[in-house]
Amino acid sequence: MADGPVPPGPDPVGPAPAVRPFLVTAGRVAPTAAGRPVPVETQVVATADGLAALDGLSFEQHDIVSACRRPQSIAELAARLRLHLNVVRILAEDLRATGHLTVHVPDTGATHDASVLRRVIDGLRAIPDSRGVTP
Repeated sequence: MADGPVPPGPDPVGPAPAVRPFLVTAGRVAPTAAGRPVPVETQVVATADGLAALDGLSFEQHDIVSACRRPQSIAELAARLRLHLNVVRILAEDLRATGHLTVHVPDTGATHDASVLRRVIDGLRAIPDSRGVTP
C-alpha cells in the first residue's frame, strides 16, 4: 500500500472546450431552416456514411458522430461532450443535412398529452424503493 495521496485519474471526457460557441457554429443561432430549435429530447444516431466520414469532419462534428454510434438525445450529447446545448442542436442539424446523422424528432402531440404524462407518473410510482416497498 503506497503512502500519500493517490493522484487523480484522467478525466474520462476531457477538459471543457475553450472555444466560444459562436465560433463553432459560425455565428448561427437558428438550428433549423424554420428557425425553431430542435427539442432536447430529439434522438440522433450516426449513419454508415457518417461513420465512414469521421476523418473528414471538424473536431466537434467528429465527436458528435462518434458518440452517436448508439441513439441518444441532443441533451445527452451536449452533457457528454461538454458542448453548449445550442451548438449541439445546430451541428446535429448540419450533420443530418449532410447525411451523417439520422434525427428522430419526437411527436410533440404525444409529449403534450396529459394521459401520457399520467401513465409515466403512475409507472414511476409503481417502482419499488430500495427496501422493495412500493409507495
